[in-house]
Amino acid sequence: MQPMDLRGLSAAPVTAFTRNGEVDYAANAKIAKWLASMEGVKSLVILGHAGEGTFLTEDERLELIRVYVDAVGGEIPIIAGITGEGTRVAAAEAKKCKAAGATGALVYPNHGWLRFGFQKGAPQDRYKAIWEESGLQEILFQYPDVTKASYDLDTQLAIATQPGVVATKNGVRNMKRWYVEIPELKKANPNLQVLSCHDEWLLPTMFDVDGLLVGYGNIAPELLVDLIKAGKAQDYPKARQIFERLLPVTRAVYHRGSHMEGTVALKLGLVHRGILDHATIREPLKNLGEKAEQEIFAAFEAAGIGRVEQLLAAE
Repeated sequence: MQPMDLRGLSAAPVTAFTRNGEVDYAANAKIAKWLASMEGVKSLVILGHAGEGTFLTEDERLELIRVYVDAVGGEIPIIAGITGEGTRVAAAEAKKCKAAGATGALVYPNHGWLRFGFQKGAPQDRYKAIWEESGLQEILFQYPDVTKASYDLDTQLAIATQPGVVATKNGVRNMKRWYVEIPELKKANPNLQVLSCHDEWLLPTMFDVDGLLVGYGNIAPELLVDLIKAGKAQDYPKARQIFERLLPVTRAVYHRGSHMEGTVALKLGLVHRGILDHATIREPLKNLGEKAEQEIFAAFEAAGIGRVEQLLAAE
């Protein structure tokens, strides 16, 4: 197996819909081509939270994978969010995603664990079953510390050293754990690629990672690629400058009442940039209202992030 090279930006795009709520495959292909055309974008991760993946039917999810694979022309891998509840269900889901053209799997925890916690050994078995059934290269997904689906270090180490696991998407949001656990993961598997997903406060994690796996990559991929470069160069002043420039957008998109509102805000950001014509979402997401839209558009203006004229000119 040649591991996916994720040492850069792995963007997690939104899913574009038509105004009447159907998946707009042409608009999604447009997003895919734009992101894939950018140097430093190493993969596209679809069917996750930002992509409203659990709000899509199975047929829609598989077709979206095929559309993305075709749009990028094999230039970068397409990684599918695997969200099925049961281990057998998740493995079967992954097998279908592989047949549709996906290269990798971002493995979500069984969502029952968010409320009730997990039994020892169950997460490892989930990853093992997905790998053996599908052959998709896997990304260990570490949830926030405040949830019961946040894996302890022993569980992370067991998963990180299993066949097929090539990276970890870490969103623990507890810097005490981050500074202890990331070095231990790298010690156990030196080839493990560490990806931060701390969208709302990226700066503290930028100097310890191989890349980012973020919904933020939808709306400001150019700046995030530069932020990754600054982090890898250990250039704090440059990283701080980019962080400060992004801060109005970070606040408008991610410093909201609910992280789910960030998905809606991402779509509004793409409207502002001219990638989408409208920000249609699916229930249970709700529109943010005109005031929030104005705030988000103003934040992009304050950050100097404008329309993607090159893409528009090519249409």
